[in-house]
Order: sequence, then C-alpha cells, then structure tokens
Amino acid sequence: MAVWVGSIVLHVSDIERASAFWCQALGYVPDPDEPHFLLPTGGQGPRIHLDTGDQNHLDLWVDRQDSDQPTEVERLVGLGARRVEWTYPQEADFVVLADPDGNLFCVVA
Repeated sequence: MAVWVGSIVLHVSDIERASAFWCQALGYVPDPDEPHFLLPTGGQGPRIHLDTGDQNHLDLWVDRQDSDQPTEVERLVGLGARRVEWTYPQEADFVVLADPDGNLFCVVA
C-alpha cells in the first residue's frame, strides 16, 4: 500500500483534557516527546494528534519505498480529490487536498 492513515487530527479546546479522555477511551498513551500526539499501546493503529488550532482531518502517510508524495497527490487527484489553496509553512512536509465531498486531508511525506 502506498498511503495509509498515519494520524487522525482532532480539533480540541483543551489538549490535557482531550488526552485524558482519548487515552482512556482508546487505550492510547501520550508520546513522551510530543504529548499532543497519542500513540496506540499495542503499536497498531494511527496516531491521534490533538490540536487547538486545526480542524478534524486525516493525515495520509506516504510509503516512500513504494511511491513518493507528488505521485500520490496526483493519484488521489485522479480519483476525484482536489487541491486546496493553503498557506504552507516554509518546510511543510504535507499537501492539503479535499475529497469529493470537500473533506480536507493531508498527504504527508
């Protein structure tokens, strides 16, 4: 598989409260280096990214051995995704797209 759901970004108002809830609900643990990321304790499943400034969306991660980010972006556009106007940080490792219903998602290198 060339892409997979690497993380689910959740818009939250209080990271500490959300972390306590989602860790208990899903059996996840906070990443010791980045506590706004929650990790599955069994190593299986996507990370949960708690963010106070972003909206809910999926981060699709690119398997660099099978493909590259521009190729995956073009493949997804060919399936019906569309490019979204976005202000990217200088060293962005992601591209923002929208699915056919307008739901945003990122393709992360």
